[in-house]
Amino acid sequence: MRFLSFNLNSHESFGIVQGGGVVDLGRRMGKENPTLRHVLATGSFERAKEMASNLEPDVDLEQIRFLPTIPNPEKIICIGVNYGNRDAEYKDDTKTANYPSVFMRTRETLVGHKEPIVRPPESEQLDYEGEIVLVIGKEGRRIAEEHAWDYIAGLTLMNEGSVRDWLRHAKFNVTQGKNFERSGGLGPWMVTSDECDPKAKLHLKTHVNGELRQDDTTANLIYDFPYLIRYLSTFMRLKPGDIIATGTPTGAGARFDPPKYLRHGDEVKVSVPEIGQLVNRVEEEKI
Repeated sequence: MRFLSFNLNSHESFGIVQGGGVVDLGRRMGKENPTLRHVLATGSFERAKEMASNLEPDVDLEQIRFLPTIPNPEKIICIGVNYGNRDAEYKDDTKTANYPSVFMRTRETLVGHKEPIVRPPESEQLDYEGEIVLVIGKEGRRIAEEHAWDYIAGLTLMNEGSVRDWLRHAKFNVTQGKNFERSGGLGPWMVTSDECDPKAKLHLKTHVNGELRQDDTTANLIYDFPYLIRYLSTFMRLKPGDIIATGTPTGAGARFDPPKYLRHGDEVKVSVPEIGQLVNRVEEEKI
């Protein structure tokens, strides 16, 4: 099933996509489960799927505004340099690191599918990074790799927008360049792991204005999904609704000569056939 969060007539809700419409579960489950994160946290996920399977859509997809798949995650965890050929881009390194690069984003940095991402006036270097995202379905600490699959509720997509020059403001620190407000997108929905197998070789592509920029599969991950869940849960408690952006392939704008940074009006599409397509246009931030 495809779970999504959305806004309809200034009211935020969540539901399941059926055909070209949406079953609004928020208005049916909202008292106990006001958001999709609550559905995961209260153990109501299976009940939500069963409920939606017996209902007709309440509204057309064209009538809603998409919110980030999980609008209110407790944690947004991001993995850097996690595809083999992407690691090779970092020529200062003589070998692959022994552990993954990890950083955090705030929820205000992400917008939903079809919503504009903004280029801040402080920089000319807004870049795109297409990524597959794990949505955590249950709480866990020190999770063994062989059990990691049980903790994935589903998969979604991210354009993990980065402001490149601000990534270099300090040594060993990318926080600034990763946390400009509305600089990235998350969506369009979460495909449940029983329909999109996270063990499969997933093919990730990023297009900018129709031009293919990134093209790789999860077979080339340096640190695969079970490893990431095991590693991260060693030092932090993973909670339902937490999201893990698993890294971006080679082909980001900064790696072209000259660089191809995003400008007003550009359209970024991040896609995986089994998940869907996340689309965001770029706007200049108005201040």
